[in-house]
Amino acid sequence: MTQRAEFATVRDRLAVDDLVTAYAVAVDDGDWTAYRELFTAGGRADYRSAGGIEGDAGRVAAWLAESLARFAVRQHLIVNRQVRFGVLDQDTGDTARVRADYLNPMRLDVPRPTAADGSAAPDLECGGRYDFGLLRTPEGWRLSEVVVHEKWRRMPQRRPPHPG
Repeated sequence: MTQRAEFATVRDRLAVDDLVTAYAVAVDDGDWTAYRELFTAGGRADYRSAGGIEGDAGRVAAWLAESLARFAVRQHLIVNRQVRFGVLDQDTGDTARVRADYLNPMRLDVPRPTAADGSAAPDLECGGRYDFGLLRTPEGWRLSEVVVHEKWRRMPQRRPPHPG
């Protein structure tokens, strides 16, 4: 591999990583316009393993907006990213696949007692793996597919306040 090819691969890996991060930020911030703009024209997302829907990015963004509105705090931590570049039309590097694990704590938008330090535990935590399909477009890398594979979910039990 030449230095030029190595540099292009590193540049593409950074761009792909930025796209996955932008996905997490858009979901966590509830920026559904930005979410839709991360996808190709025919891009799709599949949240069925987490109790959601599958469909085009616009339909899924609307479902996410409604489903996640009750959570005041959302935080996706996407780690262990594995990137593989593919071939499209006899050219290398026009497609990519990313497998990455996630941890997602969320807190409901309701009043609750907090600890002495002001913190409050999440109301829902889940984790699993994402499979991202990406395509190089004239505008840069875009998501052609997002598939969520939820592996676990926990809803911590709230203890009533101690009378006293």
